Amino acid sequence: MTQRQQERDAERARRRRPFEDVAVDDVLPELSWTITREQIREYAEASGDDNALHLDDDVARAVGIDGVIAHGMLTMGILASCIVGWAGDEGALVKLKSPFRATVAPGETVVAGGRVRSLHPEERTAKLEIWVRSERADGSIGDPIRRSEALVRLG
Repeated sequence: MTQRQQERDAERARRRRPFEDVAVDDVLPELSWTITREQIREYAEASGDDNALHLDDDVARAVGIDGVIAHGMLTMGILASCIVGWAGDEGALVKLKSPFRATVAPGETVVAGGRVRSLHPEERTAKLEIWVRSERADGSIGDPIRRSEALVRLG
């Protein structure tokens, strides 16, 4: 490892949330994001995932969905942003395990959050219980990601 890499890694570690400032049952600040068709199109372009379910209402309806849906990984990215915002550094996110449970449509607001489930002092890590809920236009709530976990390395 070069000296420059070592300096960069040290700087990233300084930005991380201090282990001593975290307790079991601490709640992560929620991150809300309203999904738009434009974001779905942009994500399709950036990711190379141009599956018609994400871009064409007629195709989505043909398979029994009301219209286009957001990419699951777009929803996962919002969840990762919530975790990284709390942890203080993108390098702090060690593991993210999360199955997708429901779709997210344009106009829905996804809300990502979590809580500290356990702390591991010897590794200076926290295991998080994480989730994403979607607030639909009709007022109902969906759970695209639930019962999921992340491992975060703290400072």
